[in-house]
Amino acid sequence: QLQLVESGGGLVQPGGSLRLSCEASGFLFNHYAIGWFRQAPGKEREGVACIDTSGLSTNYPDSGEGRFTISRDSAEKTAYLQMNSLKPEDTAVYYCAARPRDTYGTSCYGPLDLHEYEYWGQGTQVTVSS
Repeated sequence: QLQLVESGGGLVQPGGSLRLSCEASGFLFNHYAIGWFRQAPGKEREGVACIDTSGLSTNYPDSGEGRFTISRDSAEKTAYLQMNSLKPEDTAVYYCAARPRDTYGTSCYGPLDLHEYEYWGQGTQVTVSS
């Protein structure tokens, strides 16, 4: 069964940290770039980080740059999003998604286009509040 499962969300105080995980199964993990997106109530889904198929190249659109770090472990078929110095405006449901290399290549450049991502997880809630 093909799926992505996120975990690690929760309630954290401003300035705190969280590490989200995205476990993949049912498809060739190394054939897909992985992106993290988030969606706050009443807002469009936006990309915060992308990592290429090799794990050597990453891309952070404005909202994630400097505070977020994406990584992946091919052996564990898991991607991660380390989030530091969290702010109330980071409150959202966070999703991981997989983008096929055969269609869009192996790298991540520029803004993340959610239409390029073939598989999606169910999301994990992150709430930043005192």
